[in-house]
This record gives sequence, C-alpha cells and structure tokens, in this order.
Amino acid sequence: MNASRPITPPKDPVDAIIEQWAAARPDLDTAAMEVFGRVFRLSRTMGDRMEKAYERFGISRGEFDVLATLRRSGEPYTLSPRQLSATLMLTTGGMTGRLDKLERAGLLRRSPDPHDRRGLQVTLTDEGFRLIDEAVEAGLAVQTEALDALDAQQAGQLAALLRQLLAGTVSPAPGN
Repeated sequence: MNASRPITPPKDPVDAIIEQWAAARPDLDTAAMEVFGRVFRLSRTMGDRMEKAYERFGISRGEFDVLATLRRSGEPYTLSPRQLSATLMLTTGGMTGRLDKLERAGLLRRSPDPHDRRGLQVTLTDEGFRLIDEAVEAGLAVQTEALDALDAQQAGQLAALLRQLLAGTVSPAPGN
C-alpha cells in the first residue's frame, strides 16, 4: 500500500454524475449514490481484472470460486455439490456446468458419496490443488496492487466500513 498519495483524489465519473443531479434535482440527497456508484464501478473494474488474472490458468472467476472453495475447505478437499452450491449461492444447474468443465480439465473429480447412495462428492485433484494455489496468488497480487492507492490504515478502515455496511444490508438466513 502506498504511503505517499494525494490527500484529495482527482474527480472521477461519479463526481460528474453527482454534479449533474445537483443541477437537475438540487432537492436530492445523493450521498448514497456517491458511495454505491463507486462500489459498483470498483466491482466491475476489479471483476474484469480478476477474470484476466485467472484467464492464464484456463479458468473463469466462477470456476476459480469452485476450486477455491474446495481448497479452503481443508483436507480431504471434498464437498458435496449441494455444499458448493450453497457456499457459492448458485443453482444446482449452474454448479453442474462448472463442475463438468472442471472435471473435463482434470481439476476435480466427482465420486459417489460413501455415506449417501444418492449423493456425490466433489474432490480437488492434485492438478486442481496446484492450479488453485497459483491462481489465488495471482488474484491476490491484482487485489494488492489495487490497494496500493491506500495506506495500510486506510485499507483497514475501508475493510471495516465495508464489513459494517454489508452486515447492515444482508438479511439473516431464514430461521436465524
């Protein structure tokens, strides 16, 4: 993270939008638009950068998410398709397509669940393990480079503020 940065960043496209709304509708409070306009633009920009980082490994961001979920689940790096779908907030149909592609590439394997005759288990292969460890490092490098615009304290504050904002907008799971 960068210790020497301008105190006030230059104006950005969101500033222009806010100015236009101020001229067209001076009665509007656009404070939320200033935050979320930048969050949306940052999300799109970083999503594109992450996609490019994973492209050299032959995977998409969605496929990265599957492999990363298996990797961080710990040994034996095995989950059910249902667990993967729930973690990644995907339909079973969407998950099946990702699993098919990753299995064809030799990055994971599906096998019968020994505890449930009707179920399957998805396990990271050695090649999948190697690839995801490299891909996560590449992705973190892209994210770290983007955070160079902030110093360590600012990055920590931003993380805490975003956590607080997210906690206030996410509904608890049913039954909680």
